[in-house]
Amino acid sequence: MNQRCKNLLMAAGLGLLSFSGHAAPQVLDKTVAQVNNDVVLESQLDALVKQVSSGANAAGQPLPDLQNLRKQALERLILESLQLQLAERLGLRITDTQLEQALVNIAKGEGKTLEQLQADTAANGQSWPAFREQIRNEILMSELARNQVRRRINISDQEVKQVVQMIREQGQSNARYRVGNILLPLPANPSSEQLRQADSQAKQLLAQLKNGADFRKLAIAHSAGPKALEGGDWGMMTMGEMPSLFSEAVRNHAKGDIIGPIRSGAGLHILTVLDMEGSQQQTVQALEVRARHILIKPSVILSEEKAQSILEDFARSIRNGDATMAQLAEQHSDDTGSAVNGGDLGWASPELYVSSFRDTVTQLQPGELSAPFRSEHGWHLVRLEDKRVQDATEQATEQRAYQLIFNRRFNEEVQTWLDELKDQAYIRIVDTQ
Repeated sequence: MNQRCKNLLMAAGLGLLSFSGHAAPQVLDKTVAQVNNDVVLESQLDALVKQVSSGANAAGQPLPDLQNLRKQALERLILESLQLQLAERLGLRITDTQLEQALVNIAKGEGKTLEQLQADTAANGQSWPAFREQIRNEILMSELARNQVRRRINISDQEVKQVVQMIREQGQSNARYRVGNILLPLPANPSSEQLRQADSQAKQLLAQLKNGADFRKLAIAHSAGPKALEGGDWGMMTMGEMPSLFSEAVRNHAKGDIIGPIRSGAGLHILTVLDMEGSQQQTVQALEVRARHILIKPSVILSEEKAQSILEDFARSIRNGDATMAQLAEQHSDDTGSAVNGGDLGWASPELYVSSFRDTVTQLQPGELSAPFRSEHGWHLVRLEDKRVQDATEQATEQRAYQLIFNRRFNEEVQTWLDELKDQAYIRIVDTQ
């Protein structure tokens, strides 16, 4: 909900109260936090608490008391507000077309049609418009984080060589760990009193865990980490994919082990291995695709609808044999780098492409032409020329090593970036009940 809508809602509420005569005043909604120029409303907080509670109940997951749950939910909403405000200042947006493509991909990933996904959403007590807006915001925040954080990540050739060597020594082990994390935050230069308080809290939590307390419940109640409302659960990761702090800590630990506290720049961490999968050896195979595309970028004089229409006309011409894709790409594509090669992007891992392009190209069969689709770069028409699966060559191993380092650094830097965003903001908690 943007600021204008919130102001109108609150103004409407005040108007109703002003003209209600002697009737008892009724508050339609109220502010629970001010975040720079935005506000978090109680209805938003209640909705998120309900959503987390429903998910936990469905999974048989215990929850902390309502006060702690609301506190964590409010923290999540404040961070979301900061990110969405920054995205608006930078002019980032997710078009309806991008959103529809994402919803179709979500449905496919769950083995459902879009209609089935919509029905399941309603069955879970969430309206379809609210779900759509939630997904739009999640995509927007993901793109914002990628744009803001990737410039902070520098990877040297030496680092890549070291990870390549590690991959070889591990024999391409595919062991995966589901790591749980409780973060007790500390400032960059904590005082002795702040350290004492964090250490005391860590000891209390460790004592509760050793006495059988549920890790996820304590994470929801106390963690300041990005996965707090998920019970601190970071999902399944290999050693190379997880933050370096995690990989060093969980190595040689078994499922259920409690690890920590461990100090990092963000604070004190208490970790656990929630689950793990086998460490059998495997031959790494890499999917590569060779795609050809035409890019049309919307502008002040070229609307979104017109850009899409141009590509639909191109697609008809290609299917009718009136023109080849190479000819049209060379003449019309706004991707000048590939246009000179008739739109040919060469062999590449799909993971190197932005998410919408990756998802589209991996669903195509060789020779198949896509429908026009939108990415953050503009409108695309893509044809999959061919695909192949190869044993990990030297180049593929280096690419994998680079991606592992990037993913690890990205997870670490995102938390630092969010902390900085929050430190620079004006935040006033009005009411958390």
